[in-house]
Amino acid sequence: MAKQVLFTLSILLIHCITTLAQPTAAPTQSAKAPVQPAKPPVQPAKPPVQPAKAPAPARSAKVPPVKKGGPPDVTKILGKAGGFSVFIRLLKSTGISDQIYGQLNNSNNGFTIFAPTDTAFSNLKPGTINSLSDLQKTQLIQFHILNTVVTISNFQTLSNPVPTEAGDTGAGEFPLSLTTAGNQVNISTGLVNTTLGETVYSDNQLDIYQVDSVLLPQDIFDPKAKAKAKAKAKDKAEAPVEAEAPTLSKPPKSNNTNGDDAADTPSVAAKVDDSGAVSVSLSNMHGIFGVVVVAFIVTN
Repeated sequence: MAKQVLFTLSILLIHCITTLAQPTAAPTQSAKAPVQPAKPPVQPAKPPVQPAKAPAPARSAKVPPVKKGGPPDVTKILGKAGGFSVFIRLLKSTGISDQIYGQLNNSNNGFTIFAPTDTAFSNLKPGTINSLSDLQKTQLIQFHILNTVVTISNFQTLSNPVPTEAGDTGAGEFPLSLTTAGNQVNISTGLVNTTLGETVYSDNQLDIYQVDSVLLPQDIFDPKAKAKAKAKAKDKAEAPVEAEAPTLSKPPKSNNTNGDDAADTPSVAAKVDDSGAVSVSLSNMHGIFGVVVVAFIVTN
């Protein structure tokens, strides 16, 4: 009997131990559950990285920021604006971009640049730029640069021909004409007529404007006009100066105050005829002859 009671108590003890062991295991499994829901916030945190790219419409404004404390860099400005790769390449190969940067950095000088687009260069005849010498390429780029800052409202104050960095503005050389009609600015080189495009960049040292045509100077692209202008200037310099015809001053009046003798004393007036010969008037000859006759009679 005692064995049965002991056996029963053992079973009850085992059952109690088993029952008590089950609740302790449950919290262990449930504690793992919060670990999984903690992962979702990691993924939604990524989307804000993409919308951060949206506020970059600086390209459409075509006014790229310039490094604070330094002069504007023409090639960087045009590069960020886009569409000026050929003009940028020529600015660099001719060394003009470095010259502009140096002058903007070391002085208060300002520049106005007319920047042709890549489309403008593509509209030229094939090989036009490659056929130029290094000097001509430099002059071509300089022809697109004014050595002063000109805002849109100040173009109407310029006097034509407008001087450029290329030099001589005479006929057949590098004349550039700028005229305004309302808000439109017209540009003429004698070979190319175009209008001023949108403003690419503007500050107190540098203004850059887009042009849809390459500005071709007469000196490089129209040698006939250059030769004609030089011949005209030479003829003008060698033209003889017409001499004025000589004139004679009038004889002075007599100061004789001896009464009637002054009236009887003839004055001989000399004059110059068309041949330049000197002659004496007939009336004066008669007076002289009368005086001689009277003197002869008195002496006899």
